[in-house]
Amino acid sequence: MKNSLPVLSLVSALLVVAHTGLAKPVGEFEEQGDVGAPKLAGSASYDEARQEYTFKAAGANMWAARDEFQFAWKKTNGDFIVRTRVEFVGPGVDPHRKAGWIARTSLEADATYIDGARHAGDGLTSLQFRRTKGGATEEIRLPIKWADVLQLERRGKTYIFSAAIYGEPFVSAQIADLDLGAEPLVGLFLSSHNADVQETAVFRDVRFTKPVKMGFTPYKDYIGSKLEILDVHSGKLETIYQSKEPFEAPNWTTDGRSLIYNVSGAGPNKGRLSRFDLATRTPQPLDTGDVNRSNNDHVLSFDGKMLGISSSGPGTFRSRVWVLPSTGGAPKLITPLAPSYLHGWSPDGKFLVYTGGRKDPSNPTGPDKLDIYKVAVDGGEEVRLTTSKGMADGSEYAPDGKWIYYNSTDTGLMQLRRMRPDGSGQEAVTNDEFNNWFSHISPDGKWIAMISYAPDADPSDHPYYKHCYLRLMSTQGGPIKVIAYLYGGQGTINVPSWSPDSRKIAFVSNADF
Repeated sequence: MKNSLPVLSLVSALLVVAHTGLAKPVGEFEEQGDVGAPKLAGSASYDEARQEYTFKAAGANMWAARDEFQFAWKKTNGDFIVRTRVEFVGPGVDPHRKAGWIARTSLEADATYIDGARHAGDGLTSLQFRRTKGGATEEIRLPIKWADVLQLERRGKTYIFSAAIYGEPFVSAQIADLDLGAEPLVGLFLSSHNADVQETAVFRDVRFTKPVKMGFTPYKDYIGSKLEILDVHSGKLETIYQSKEPFEAPNWTTDGRSLIYNVSGAGPNKGRLSRFDLATRTPQPLDTGDVNRSNNDHVLSFDGKMLGISSSGPGTFRSRVWVLPSTGGAPKLITPLAPSYLHGWSPDGKFLVYTGGRKDPSNPTGPDKLDIYKVAVDGGEEVRLTTSKGMADGSEYAPDGKWIYYNSTDTGLMQLRRMRPDGSGQEAVTNDEFNNWFSHISPDGKWIAMISYAPDADPSDHPYYKHCYLRLMSTQGGPIKVIAYLYGGQGTINVPSWSPDSRKIAFVSNADF
């Protein structure tokens, strides 16, 4: 009898392999298959054109000491963030059928695991976990029902489950000291909670992110970038390009055919601009002469003929504002004073608005004071538009030219404001619990898109590599809706990035590929 346990373990492992099969990749997952040998075999497929996964699965349960479900996974080392939107197809049978993310030590039915699950029948959203192989399943219920955006994050041995109804912020729960080993199997799952029934679920907006390593140095250490396009009205999200060489801040050209972004990071192309062709999905360098250290503050004129850039150039390493033809060419210096960071053109093309770091007359020996300035494109003296108590940034004209929108720390957090083009009539646009940057106005003048950080973000920093949201509100005021959940920040949406038809936004998210 001494050999009975090893033999049973081997038989169990062989059964798992026989049922799941080997090397059956689906989308970005290494393998797929059933765990726990459900009575009805499941499947997982990927539609590349729609960037969607469709799961079909049975399975008696995922609870107690044993699980049955359909699984698509890959081995993952280190920290990770995984996110998706999930939709159950059809009315279903059992109210406890569930889907979501799972990380587990093995394919054995009684393996140690953690999952973030949405139950279809009653809307229960919970963090479920088994601390030891063969042990009982435990649960933490989130104070939300019917969540369809699910995110699971690992930080060492701490796991954080966040969930939201699309359009609303996340709510979260976490557990610490859960040991799933160095390389858990991480992926999507579906279980019907009924051995005799097969259910179907669709997963879209699937994002598998390796975050920046702890202790990174901002503006020195970088990770890769993904170029994404979001239909702000339907919620359809698509990744169209990614690169280990980081890039930032896409402008959408007025003909709708291209995006312009800057390369960041520490490589030889740092500061170069690229034009990304949306038809071929390839970038090409954009000629900016010897002014080739651009940052993520570059803006197209409303007619699309001119491009303004913020860049160091001959004579100084500090940022100044330049203009050049949008097709490329020799830039013309507009702001001799530095630092100057461009954010907007006037609709008639006659003025630029930008953030200037200038000495505060009341404290001439202190640090630069950041406020909004305006200058004629033909040159001349700059005009200071704000005298913010804190800092002001991100200025952008509305398409009708009646307002300049910007963000300010005057209330403590970073919030959106607006003013008349002469600096008068300054008033709040947002005043909530988030730090809000960069109010980008849709070409039809109806919508404001912004990036929002949690309250604990430094309002003066606009940091890299954080959890954040893209949010949308009407220019007439009213509720603010989350339209994208992402890992990014600095460089995500610094510049106007609406499509000409006011339907879509281009933005950058980040991952360590």
